[in-house]
Amino acid sequence: MGVGRIKKNLGLGDIDVVEWCRNRILDKNAIIERNGKNWYVNIDDSIITVNASSYTIITAHKKKR
Repeated sequence: MGVGRIKKNLGLGDIDVVEWCRNRILDKNAIIERNGKNWYVNIDDSIITVNASSYTIITAHKKKR
């Protein structure tokens, strides 16, 4: 369910969404901040939300302009 939501939100084609998010999170230009129970990863024009206790990718979306 989450994979489909991320693909739709970011407009990603037929790729491995988990691997895409993982590469973005590990990028040296990623800005990672914790707010409450989640980590927020800001990279390029995307924000990836990760649960702080389980490290599960919750969602990802494009930054609002």
